Amino acid sequence: MRYSIFKRALIGKPLKTSELGEQRLGKLKALAILSSDALSSVAYGPEQVIIVLSTLGFIALWYSIPIGVGVLILLAALILSYRQIIYAYPHGGGAYVVSKSNLGKNAGLVAGGSLLVDYILTVAVSVSAGTDAITSAFPFLHPYNIVIACFLVILITILNLRGITESANVLAYPVYLFVLALLLLIGVGLWQMVSGQIPFHLHTPIGTAVPGIGLFFLLRAFSSGCSALTGVEAVSNAVPNFKEPEAKNAVHTLMIMGCILAVLFSGTMFLAYWLGISPKAEETVVSQMASHIFGRNFLYYFIQGTTALILVLAANTGFSAFPMLAVNFASDKYIPRMFLNRGDRLGYSNGIITLSVASILLIIIFRGATEALIPLYAVGVFIPFTLSQTGMIVKWIREKPSGWLPKMTINLIGALITLTVVLIFFITKFSQVWYILIFLPLIVFMCHRIKRHYDAVGEQMRITTENESLPLDGNIVIVPVAGISKVVENSLNYAKLIGDSVIAVYVAFDRESEKQMEDQWKEWQPDIRLVTLYTSYRSLLRPIARFIEIVEEKANEQKYSLTVLIPQFITKKRWHDILHNQSSLLLRLYLIYQKNVIVSTVPFRFKK
Repeated sequence: MRYSIFKRALIGKPLKTSELGEQRLGKLKALAILSSDALSSVAYGPEQVIIVLSTLGFIALWYSIPIGVGVLILLAALILSYRQIIYAYPHGGGAYVVSKSNLGKNAGLVAGGSLLVDYILTVAVSVSAGTDAITSAFPFLHPYNIVIACFLVILITILNLRGITESANVLAYPVYLFVLALLLLIGVGLWQMVSGQIPFHLHTPIGTAVPGIGLFFLLRAFSSGCSALTGVEAVSNAVPNFKEPEAKNAVHTLMIMGCILAVLFSGTMFLAYWLGISPKAEETVVSQMASHIFGRNFLYYFIQGTTALILVLAANTGFSAFPMLAVNFASDKYIPRMFLNRGDRLGYSNGIITLSVASILLIIIFRGATEALIPLYAVGVFIPFTLSQTGMIVKWIREKPSGWLPKMTINLIGALITLTVVLIFFITKFSQVWYILIFLPLIVFMCHRIKRHYDAVGEQMRITTENESLPLDGNIVIVPVAGISKVVENSLNYAKLIGDSVIAVYVAFDRESEKQMEDQWKEWQPDIRLVTLYTSYRSLLRPIARFIEIVEEKANEQKYSLTVLIPQFITKKRWHDILHNQSSLLLRLYLIYQKNVIVSTVPFRFKK
């Protein structure tokens, strides 16, 4: 009862299934919930490009402009591609469903498995980055980095367990505040630039010759900038969460997200170039821009605060998309069926809790310093990007619907660019991404094993016209007893009702107790056979299990069923259980896996 009250206070009262429609998202709330990961990448995407370029010196920073244009072209290709995916596959699943339908099951498992792991990394990386921003502002909290990060994950988990609508009500405001803060930063920065308040000489002119620069180096900088595109696919995975018409609302949300992301990314990239921003270990690029444009005033801290908040809340994209993708996997029987179950608040709570636990473990293992996971995090997104684009190309070529050629061209361009990014990641950062070559085959292998199990279970449970079971002539009931009591009497009375033959079994640890039990039994239950088993090793389980095996063989010969009826007393208070041994539970656990043995429990409830 106390647990139930605590649970209600934490996540709210249960909702009826008929209220499911009320839990769906409109475009504004969905934009906040599903775009937080993509929008938060603006805080570090441009910085990743600048870090790579700065290795050749300040003179090379002008290349951030053409690289930014390249990222925007890829963003446009991805947005248009996922727009087509949503309309073609309106039930969600994104890259997993597209790849499975057009490239085969293994390709789908690679794409979906990459995204499942990537959403775990999204939570761990985002929360750790947000925690770093908090402890940077308040250095005395730095020793508690891991504790703060785990607390934030738990807080976001509780919000999502309360239902997607309620979490959207809370989390929408910080996302829109971040968008407002960056638009303010970009707008004021451009005004100062146009009005001449920002000197022209702070940056190197576009086209300045840079000795030693090559195509490979530029591609590496481009791949680093592509980290700003993580999270773009989340909308396509969560289409069923939208209000009707789901596909249309999802597409509108995707397009709005793409436009906002393009404006924020291009604005910050251009301002960083114009201001001549170079990377600093102790200060982010966004912080330098805000400091240069506003100084250290309220607006500066407003921008820094909303940036830290969006980095933490970027984890919520994982909490929104992971459960929906898990539903698609579970529907195809590739992961446990429990991921199909909705919780009290109509969310897929098993997926939410699994994601939470996995991300907390990752934060603890890497001690809150997840920088090494960012390349793995990025490549884990671009593999599904590539597979989904390729899958759509195959779909257009195979089906050839009206206007298929322009659609295929969009997907072809996107596939070539994303494949290039994946190859660059593997070539330039192999030491940081080689793990993916191990865990992806493992995921595919485990999915196939789970699928094989479910297929085998379905085959064995299927009712056929042939009657494979043999007719039985009776039922033998074995009742393990620990002495003479009301609990045993209750079980024996029930055994007489269901059994043609009843055998009580008692295990003695010494000869004296064995003789005493036999004498008492003859006076108490002379009409029921008692078998006493003597053991020198103080083990109940082994002698009873051996006796049951002997009786089972004889029962099979005589075409009798065998039932083991276990007496079990139920204490009034749950905590009273620890005051008693649980031998009946251990016996039940052992017997439940034995062949041709029916295991049943007869409860006897204490009143005080």
